[in-house]
Amino acid sequence: MADFEPVTKAVVPAAGLGTRFLPATKATPKEMLPIVDKPAIQYVVEEAASAGLLDVLMVTGKNKRSIEDHFDRAFELEEALEAKGDEHRLSQVREPASLATLHYVRQGEPKGLGHAVLCAKHHVGDHPFACLLGDDLIDYRDQLLKRMIEVRDTFGGSVIALMEVPREQVSLYGVATIEATAEDDVVRVTDLVEKPPADEAPSNWAIIGRYVIDPAVFEVLENTPPGRGGEIQLTDALRTLATRGREEGGPVHGVLFRGRRYDTGDKLDYLRTVVKFAAGREDLAPDFVPWLREFLDEIG
Repeated sequence: MADFEPVTKAVVPAAGLGTRFLPATKATPKEMLPIVDKPAIQYVVEEAASAGLLDVLMVTGKNKRSIEDHFDRAFELEEALEAKGDEHRLSQVREPASLATLHYVRQGEPKGLGHAVLCAKHHVGDHPFACLLGDDLIDYRDQLLKRMIEVRDTFGGSVIALMEVPREQVSLYGVATIEATAEDDVVRVTDLVEKPPADEAPSNWAIIGRYVIDPAVFEVLENTPPGRGGEIQLTDALRTLATRGREEGGPVHGVLFRGRRYDTGDKLDYLRTVVKFAAGREDLAPDFVPWLREFLDEIG
């Protein structure tokens, strides 16, 4: 294994306006929408902590204070639950504050994912870091982030998570041009394009919301002009790093992910995620799954 600096920090961009979920997100951050009884953002922090990343920076925006409150202690609520002897709910309320050391910085303007990552520069410094997007939940059994960190430890540079999607969906993602390596689930990324038309996409391998990034990305982002949608795109910065050698912050590799991913980025996928999580819960499935079958029979 090559001698590369270990990854210890995680960055979670959480500054989006959540317009696809209006009016629910008028006063509630989309990251706080519950997956059954736990906000989506907590699953993301749990994933980072499970991979050993206990220093987590949230990049937030206006009206996101409830995210900070969720990962803080709630002493009055804890005292009330303790007085009732409700140990189960007490542990649930205390858990978010104990997952990791949380830090916060605001993205003052909605200039895109690349700009949100750039907001982490002063906290991250000259160290590699993981970036986890809150719209993508990865099943804890698949350990994608740990695998990506292993690949970084072997090859250096940056590592992105890639998932094969139907051709008609490639225009929703950043898409990679890839070359095989000696490892079945690892590829060398030679080019990237953000949201290409289906007939121009170089492959069906799309970037999903997990990255392990070399700190050289900050210098690149500072010099990256607005791209797709008039925003500073992280994909464009990674495209630059993909052409560089190790001494300049490159290269870029991809982990081909074939596991369980839950997309909460739009209403339909969010509903699918809630149903899947509920159906997998031992405390809910015995009643929920039979009811769901009956309901589906009723509506044909």
